[in-house]
Amino acid sequence: MTNNKVTYLLFSLTFLLLISCDKSGKIKNPFKKNKSGLEYAMLPLEDSLPKLSDSYKNTKKREIENFFTNNFANDFENMSFLVAKNGQIIYEKYDGFADKENNILNSPETPLHIASVTKVLTASAILKLIDAKKISLDQKLTTLFDKFPYPDVTVKTLLNHRSGMKKYNYFCDDKANWGRDKTLTNKDLLEVIINKNIPLETKTDTHFSYNNTNYALLALIIEKVTGMKYSQAMKKIIFEPLGMKNTFVFDETTPKEKGTPSYKYNYVKYPFDFLDAVYGDKNIYSTPRDLLKFDLARNAPGFLSKNLLEQVYKGYSYESKGSKNYGLGIRLREWDTGQKLFYHNGWWHGNTASYITLRKENAVIIALSNKFTRKTFQMKRLSALFGDYPFTLKDTVAKDE
Repeated sequence: MTNNKVTYLLFSLTFLLLISCDKSGKIKNPFKKNKSGLEYAMLPLEDSLPKLSDSYKNTKKREIENFFTNNFANDFENMSFLVAKNGQIIYEKYDGFADKENNILNSPETPLHIASVTKVLTASAILKLIDAKKISLDQKLTTLFDKFPYPDVTVKTLLNHRSGMKKYNYFCDDKANWGRDKTLTNKDLLEVIINKNIPLETKTDTHFSYNNTNYALLALIIEKVTGMKYSQAMKKIIFEPLGMKNTFVFDETTPKEKGTPSYKYNYVKYPFDFLDAVYGDKNIYSTPRDLLKFDLARNAPGFLSKNLLEQVYKGYSYESKGSKNYGLGIRLREWDTGQKLFYHNGWWHGNTASYITLRKENAVIIALSNKFTRKTFQMKRLSALFGDYPFTLKDTVAKDE
């Protein structure tokens, strides 16, 4: 081998080693692909966060237990609940029945319907597609769906609930449009919108109106762009790469017995109805531990480009004065102090859910219930244990939803 060839070989090897090392000097494989093989898949957090001391964890655990005792006593059943900081679980609680008729208890592995917290996951998949330039934030739906009747509706106005469209449960129960005697799917909903002359409720991008129609259409956009069914796309983009083994989408093809039942306050089971196959706005089943994995990945460096991430976590609706607002797939509270809280609640049949992500403090609070209760929505008060959030831990009559 000539001297020039030896020099070139050594240079190439040195270059590969340099680009294959992380900040700690450990060698990485520069050609490593994410497990799903998709460039827009979410990736798990690789860097370990600072370890919490036993003293810190024990103190926070006592404070959380006192919160339950002071506010709920023993009246807090059918709850799957988790609090974590730096990816480390401080407290978790699994109570009540996953299936009362068959005496099956809730456990850390029991998937519960997360209701509208599904919107955070749907939005995350859409945002990954935007970041990968598969679609654009300001892309009009008329470019995605033939004969779509609203020319000003964009991906962005779906994400921030400013599309002005009507809620599908308000017009699809009308027999003239669809009716309650047959199951509605996302594709059916799109056909109704296109063919039944459903008018806008308000002019697009003039008002905030929380609307499940927006996220049912976002699910169809995911299908259109990826060429996969929403359930498969979510599996490949989020669930599998993050190791969310107890998380799945319920749709019209899912056996009904796979869905964990939900109950009214008196343990009367909610029956399935004609809207139970619509997904994107709801219909993801998950566990607090799986959602912790999702939260870590969503708050990891590299989840989204800086510019897009900044657009996610800001409010878009200031027509009415108040602290509540909505970003791109996330609710927020903004106070005069400059403090912000990011969260999302959910409610479908007997299922209630709350996801509170404390981004500055690297903490998360997750509460899921399959027996109807509004207490799930009070879990954001626990944010006061981790930062300067204006909530009280002892107000038993708080109704902060």
